[in-house]
Amino acid sequence: MNVKTLMYVLKRILLALLTVWVVITVTFFVMRAVPGGPFTGEKAITEAAKQALEAKYGLDKPVGEQYVTYLKDIVTKFDFGPSLKLRGRQVIDVIVDGMRTSVKLGLAAAGIALVSGIVFGAVAALYRNKVIDKIIMVITTAFVSMPSFIMGTLLLLVFAVKFHVFPANGETARGLILPIITLSLYPMAYITRLTRSSMLDVLGQDYIRTAKAKGVPPAKVIFGHALKNSLIPVITYFGPMLAYIVTGSLVVEQIFAVPGIGRAFVSSITNRDYPLIMGTTIVLAVLIVVMNLVSDILYKVVDPRITLE
Repeated sequence: MNVKTLMYVLKRILLALLTVWVVITVTFFVMRAVPGGPFTGEKAITEAAKQALEAKYGLDKPVGEQYVTYLKDIVTKFDFGPSLKLRGRQVIDVIVDGMRTSVKLGLAAAGIALVSGIVFGAVAALYRNKVIDKIIMVITTAFVSMPSFIMGTLLLLVFAVKFHVFPANGETARGLILPIITLSLYPMAYITRLTRSSMLDVLGQDYIRTAKAKGVPPAKVIFGHALKNSLIPVITYFGPMLAYIVTGSLVVEQIFAVPGIGRAFVSSITNRDYPLIMGTTIVLAVLIVVMNLVSDILYKVVDPRITLE
């Protein structure tokens, strides 16, 4: 790694830290600006009990003081605090438990989406305007246009309710198959369209025509030059997409009852569980900025002509 690349990486790390800090700050103050609180909906709770609970979790202190304490605990101890609703559990434990499932789910879906999308996109580009190209474009357009909750519900009704091929919940290994398929369909379709568009552009470049004129084998032209150089838009999209999928699609995890981080996030919002909302939001923000940084560095690996500045 040369000096220029190292400086670029250091600059991006500093920007990433700044981004995460902004996310923490905005989420913290907006969350507390919303009327109500985590103990407002408690059944048959007295005002004295409510005040006691707020004092126990430090919610009776000024918001600015709570913010400083929260930042200090994160930076010095990596402590997100206790969950306000899941009594006796720390937020970090809830996140780790959810991530165990979400990571398996997300990596499998992302891998399927990436491989399938690149293959289908390359085939569509090589057979442009042919029947197979039109079929692929129609199918991918449908998947891009169809929301995940519609596709998830459809798969659930057909393969779990109607034919009983897979379980209706995602608490077992077989039960994760339908959520994985649901999560992979949209990014697969999007990557297919990106690959096709980018590869058509690359196939029209002068160096591709030159390689063909020199008698370079078609396979080497396609896989050694065209496909490799057409992956930059895919890399741009794949980084944030991977972070999003790994943290779990909120809707998909709810539909299939997958005990992942997305389900925990929805539950935290419903219950106004401040520490759990903050913890899951921070994890998502960190994953997104990290994957964006990795994507930018991969540009250089795919195409050495790119200069990182």
